[in-house]
Amino acid sequence: MRNTPSTAGPTEEFSLLLPVYAGDNASFVRLAFESSVDQQTLRPAEAVIVQDGPVPEELERELARIETASPIPVKRVQLAQNVGLTEALNRGLDACAYAVVARMDADDVSVPDRFERQWALIDQGYDLVGTGMAEFESDPAVAAAVRIPPVGAVRIRDHARTHNPFNHPTMMYRVAALDRVGRYQPFGKMEDYWLGIRLIDSGARVENIPEPLLRYRVGAGAFARRGGWAEARTEWRLQGELRRMGFITRGEYLRNVVMKGAYRLLPARVKRVLFRGLVSGGLPGDRG
Repeated sequence: MRNTPSTAGPTEEFSLLLPVYAGDNASFVRLAFESSVDQQTLRPAEAVIVQDGPVPEELERELARIETASPIPVKRVQLAQNVGLTEALNRGLDACAYAVVARMDADDVSVPDRFERQWALIDQGYDLVGTGMAEFESDPAVAAAVRIPPVGAVRIRDHARTHNPFNHPTMMYRVAALDRVGRYQPFGKMEDYWLGIRLIDSGARVENIPEPLLRYRVGAGAFARRGGWAEARTEWRLQGELRRMGFITRGEYLRNVVMKGAYRLLPARVKRVLFRGLVSGGLPGDRG
């Protein structure tokens, strides 16, 4: 059922889920929220902000301002201590009043018609709809690269055997579909990949919109955080799970363990080039 308040644009029956923590920048949070609510051609019916542990005074003031100024209801879930993204998202899902939830990170920017386009597919019966996203470093209008996800159930499943087929910050999904697979589960920094795999394997209807409907902020240390022995071990553990559940063959498992494990151990500068030029499938607009 659609509700059209006199002072705001149309809303639809889905929740916006936005986690924040002490390391987030208050001005980035404001931009993320306004782009996902005030500037959307189709707005969520509510916003759930999960405050993952104590935050600095400036961010606290911004969250209080958002609660007061928002054109839609805002619930702030305040966690006494930092529990990490996986648990914060699950706690946020518990607080969402609607059956469909749209993800948003605290330092990204949604394109104005993002939710309208995703909702059109959710309304057709899809359980998960992701989109492409444009990476930026400081100015959201200047794209450093564009991540174009696979489209169609067959291509998404094939892609998932080697790479994450969904851009996590762009997801819109049905909570019931997540409930069927156990929601988010701890898996290093790959909790989103593991969630996507389980959804695909469960028979959930999934789709991607290839156009970049979200602008993704890439910090200076982003590629360094994607590597190291801890990340390599998580990668190998993930491949073992995919092999155990029959999602990949023995040959695919061996290939992934070698190639993806090696990628995790490369210097950040090299990973940056490979991720944008090869791992993500050749990215239009890449300035490397």
